[in-house]
Amino acid sequence: MKSLNIGLIGTGYMGKCHALAWNAVASVFGDVSRPRLAVLAEASQDLAERKARELGFECATGDWRSLVNDSDVDVVSITTPNAFHPEMAIAALEAGKHVWCEKPMAVRLADAERMLAAARASGKVAALGYNYIQNPVMRLIRRLLDEGQIGAVNHVRLEMDEDFMADPEDLFYWKSEASSGHGALDDFGVHPLSLLRVLLGGVRRVCGHMAKPYSDRPLQGGGRRAVETYDIATVLMELENGASGVLALNRSAWGRKGRIFVQIFGSKGTIVYDQERMNEVQLYTADGSRETQGFRTILSGPQHPPYDRFIPAPGHGLGFNDLKIIECRELIRRIAGEKAHLIEFEEGIRIERTVAAMACSAHEGRWVEVEVSPSSPGLSR
Repeated sequence: MKSLNIGLIGTGYMGKCHALAWNAVASVFGDVSRPRLAVLAEASQDLAERKARELGFECATGDWRSLVNDSDVDVVSITTPNAFHPEMAIAALEAGKHVWCEKPMAVRLADAERMLAAARASGKVAALGYNYIQNPVMRLIRRLLDEGQIGAVNHVRLEMDEDFMADPEDLFYWKSEASSGHGALDDFGVHPLSLLRVLLGGVRRVCGHMAKPYSDRPLQGGGRRAVETYDIATVLMELENGASGVLALNRSAWGRKGRIFVQIFGSKGTIVYDQERMNEVQLYTADGSRETQGFRTILSGPQHPPYDRFIPAPGHGLGFNDLKIIECRELIRRIAGEKAHLIEFEEGIRIERTVAAMACSAHEGRWVEVEVSPSSPGLSR
């Protein structure tokens, strides 16, 4: 496959992460042509030029529209705030570009549906930035489930907690605006839902509750502004496979830095995973002598591909940015026409519809069915 020409929109936290992945993917995997970092777009020309120098892009622009319409660009990485995703992704797809867009798809479900329609019409690859599914540990968990190591799954609990909004005196910013979405549900709750999709499938119906720990926040120039989003959410779930589930989210959880805690309970055992200890998984199987039964810790290593592409020794550990490099490799495979372990718009819309059902349930105080699309093709494992 020829080298891909890359355009990047946005250079914040995830923009830098995408740039690092595009820079490293050929060196790490050795079986793809090195991408050409063609154009970088930012909010101003000056910022774009500075970031292009830092991240290794050849050209810079303060107008993202010129990037998506540049005939020299094959793939557009979109790493801007959530509200900008629909316009940028649709424009890129209509311009004949492949798209790698950060999660969530959109603030409103209707916009996510428009993004899906644009992807279908374009015939291009449209992938979402769910890099936690790329962890070799997640592939191991999926294999353990497929092999029946813990029997038939009957219950799953998913938690995601961080403390970046825990201080009630932190300044008001865009994540507290209604224009950014529901809050914890779509800001980062989509991540544990992505793990749920690749491990166990989808959600049939939900009963949700959302809460605001703080009613307002201070403004830079003085005064306070009412918080419009919900930093806490708790949801009961019935999965498509009949199992029960619980999703608990908190963006204001002091002491939690990047916790995604997964417990999967089956008829013959339990699997436990914590993102803050992302290179290990706990497995309990109800076999053998009861005197010696207990959880055992499995550390990731070169026997859990593609860990071996990064480090030849077990127990040394991968990091967040490494997962993005794996995701980048999967995207390149998909563009080349190969099967890939990705969440594309076709699967991502299922997560968006699940979030919409959860928010509806929280506002209306009732169980809500999750809309199902019969055309969804499912994931390559």
